[in-house]
Amino acid sequence: MSNPADISRPKQWILNAFTMSTPGHLAAGLWRHPRNHTSEYKDIDYWVNLAKILEDGKFHGLFIADVLSHYGVYKGDGNIDPGLPGAAQLPMNDPFLAVSAMAAATKHISFGVTASTTYENPFLLARRFATLDHFTKGRVAWNVVTSHLESAARNLGLPTQIEHDERYKIAEEFINLTYELWEGSWRDDAVVKDNETKQYAVPGRVRKINHEGQVESYTHYFKSTGPITTEPSIQRTPFIFQAGASSAGKTFATKHAECMFLPGLTPASVRRSTDDIRRLAIESGRDPSTIKLITGVLIIVDETDEKAQAKYEDYLQYADLEGTMTLFGGWTGVDLDKWEDDEDFAFKGPGAIQSMISSWTATVPGTQDVKWTKRRIAQELAIGGAHPRAIGSPKTVADILQTWIDEAGVDEFNISYAINPGDFEDIIKWLLPELRARGVFWDEYAANTTRENYFQDGLGPRLRKDHPGAKYKWVAE
Repeated sequence: MSNPADISRPKQWILNAFTMSTPGHLAAGLWRHPRNHTSEYKDIDYWVNLAKILEDGKFHGLFIADVLSHYGVYKGDGNIDPGLPGAAQLPMNDPFLAVSAMAAATKHISFGVTASTTYENPFLLARRFATLDHFTKGRVAWNVVTSHLESAARNLGLPTQIEHDERYKIAEEFINLTYELWEGSWRDDAVVKDNETKQYAVPGRVRKINHEGQVESYTHYFKSTGPITTEPSIQRTPFIFQAGASSAGKTFATKHAECMFLPGLTPASVRRSTDDIRRLAIESGRDPSTIKLITGVLIIVDETDEKAQAKYEDYLQYADLEGTMTLFGGWTGVDLDKWEDDEDFAFKGPGAIQSMISSWTATVPGTQDVKWTKRRIAQELAIGGAHPRAIGSPKTVADILQTWIDEAGVDEFNISYAINPGDFEDIIKWLLPELRARGVFWDEYAANTTRENYFQDGLGPRLRKDHPGAKYKWVAE
């Protein structure tokens, strides 16, 4: 809940940097730009430097997305080749392994790591996150995904994907098992490190959980006796991110998420989702204030609108449109190669494309009379993907973001980039002073852990009492 003393303050925004361990996250081809350092993604110094820059700017977190295969929809049959020149999320590294180094070089910024409930083992993942929570001193978050790529299923040994809603049934059992391990296998006072009694941990305060799940299709079910081998960490359960647009996804997210991603290109479309999520949260027994709502945005900012627009036009010169269409195929399952080069998608094509075109023509200047060929669609997606854009001077960008806060009802932004760390450095130089002048962005971190910095409710680093994981807590007697 908000502190009553803060009622007169403007709503405080949460800002994450959105990235991936790849040269081409949401801007295929931009690895070639002279200001871009994403091709250094395999060098640990790149990640440490990025974390330091973001912490100096007081970003809340660095959110690291991940997928488990290449995007093989464009040009059909699992085709690897179209995305390779632009590095369209291939190659890609494991998102976990740089976190410890970044945490060692920082004190406050949080790290959100993506991991799949479909392909991970719950005991091993719980141990990995608990270890990271120790090493980061309570600054780690889990972006819970069920994975959506057919090629990922084949990489992980399955003949085809597990059915969508079935993946969420698996996720439900998976995440509850991790709660049991994190919250319920070690009592809060189990570790005493008492020299006099010669006890590091007290017998009787560590227990098995004896979890045995139900058999489901594809024989995906879980058994774990426990306890987790990792002693209790600061947060126990990492801060939970989740994105779920489907009915099953929304049900899962409103039950478990502490921060939920909402897709959409216009504030009006996202507002429908925010209202729906807050209603579902109440129905699930959650306090809506304990689910922060986040939307993605590409920000390109400079001293003036003209300079920012020129920067965007410069970026477009480096865009790899084949790579962009590769990414689009992976996101939507639509192979744009099946259409002729000169076909106008404003009058035909999949509904997902029709919706994007409608949003662009309503909100992007100069697109009202555009012929929407697949090349033109790719140009619109080339920098930042299917996210809204805020391009301009600090005032212009702040006004755009304020519209999203007011009209969409979101709490925070996942900020993507064309070049890294350059775009984040520009945000810190130009935009953040404007946001601070408006009183919507903090001057300093509120606390040392993820949950405390995102909620700022004075209730500590552990799960809030309305969260379903809280029922597994084994408190000291």
